[in-house]
Amino acid sequence: MLEIRKIENIEGLSDLKKRYFEQSTAPLDGMWHFGFVPMSSHYGFYEDDLLVGYCCVNDEGYMLQFYLSESAETQGRELFNLIAEQNSSVVGAIKGAFVSTAEPCYLSLCLDNSSSFNVNALMYQQVAPFDSETTAALDLALAREEQLTEFVEFAVRNIGAPAQWLSGYFGNLIKREELWGYWKDGALLATGECRLFDEHQTKYADLGMIVAEPERGQGIATRVLSGLVGLANERGLLAICSTQSSNLGAQKAIQRAGLKPLNRIIQIEFDRQ
Repeated sequence: MLEIRKIENIEGLSDLKKRYFEQSTAPLDGMWHFGFVPMSSHYGFYEDDLLVGYCCVNDEGYMLQFYLSESAETQGRELFNLIAEQNSSVVGAIKGAFVSTAEPCYLSLCLDNSSSFNVNALMYQQVAPFDSETTAALDLALAREEQLTEFVEFAVRNIGAPAQWLSGYFGNLIKREELWGYWKDGALLATGECRLFDEHQTKYADLGMIVAEPERGQGIATRVLSGLVGLANERGLLAICSTQSSNLGAQKAIQRAGLKPLNRIIQIEFDRQ
């Protein structure tokens, strides 16, 4: 008989997480799976006290990951339906899920319970070697600790993210040497992130960037991304990134930098009837 329990320490899920990533058909979005997932509530699936799977749900009631081992006696569809139909007193209310097209098993289960869905983001992947002659990359400078405030204020102005969160996020990137900047005449015009994976997906680098609002539409985004792709390739890594489905400007810049939109992140609403 299967039992669902809330998990307080997710380090015990490392083996199952490894298998989860091995099931994917393409690299998964770094921000979703290494930023949002660790902040979500995790629930373990146990058969005779043996951990055979897990799921995680964010604070808004959306599932972000679901995995059940092939060795489990429980049928994955039955278990998923039980949770999606809000029949688990442990997991509680579930509105829907976020899932990518690179997660076929999880996606299939989500679609079985879907009342509606929309494309949340496009997932890009480098499929060919970086061609430095196609787009002239900008010279990016590695961010230093004393520049943290400058980077935080820049992001607050241009994307409206909370300063407190940015301070911790950028601070960590600076320590890991994964945050870069582009300055012109002493003014920071763009930031670039080349995030490495400590586990899973270690052959890839996850890219991110912000361009100052007054400077957009001038090709800076493409050139920043080209520089980041070059940095990733110098380390023997392939570049991935994602952007919201509504951000047409970013989509054009990413494709000009040579990345292809091979997958999607889908927001699915569950049928509660």
